[in-house]
Amino acid sequence: MADPVARRDWWKIAFITVPAIVLAGSLSGWLSNSGYGNHWFAALLKPPFMPPGWAFPVAWTTLYVLMGVSVAMILAEAQGTLRKWGLTLFFVQLAFNFAWSPVFFGARDIKLGAAVIMVMLVLAVGAAAVFRRIRPVAGWLLVPYLLWLCFAWALNTSIDRLNPGAGTSLLG
Repeated sequence: MADPVARRDWWKIAFITVPAIVLAGSLSGWLSNSGYGNHWFAALLKPPFMPPGWAFPVAWTTLYVLMGVSVAMILAEAQGTLRKWGLTLFFVQLAFNFAWSPVFFGARDIKLGAAVIMVMLVLAVGAAAVFRRIRPVAGWLLVPYLLWLCFAWALNTSIDRLNPGAGTSLLG
């Protein structure tokens, strides 16, 4: 069990993790020219369940804030093997998260984008499960992200199905 003082001070760590994750995610999207401002993406056929463009920055900002709070809670816990494993899963999935926009929007690789989301989802489920064992609320804070990743995968694969040959893919 973590020192009660460390458990109480997670919010101090969140002052670093929340803005860092929000800014890094935003930077990844901006550098990749993500969203409807991307002419290639704007020209693609979209499924009927595609949210309006404004919904994505709202959703991602909210999800990144929740992720930042969650990881701050775990960082405030006592060191141990479980904590190390959870943080490893979290930061590896976060790297995949930041890679998705460059893959999908930058490289125009729709199929690889779907694969990146699936890897991200598996890693994020693992991170949430480990976080939940360490500090239950930290695990539950990742549930909206897991649900969004399921939705994002469905959206990505639907765009792929509606636009055969629209992108260049390393996956064939």
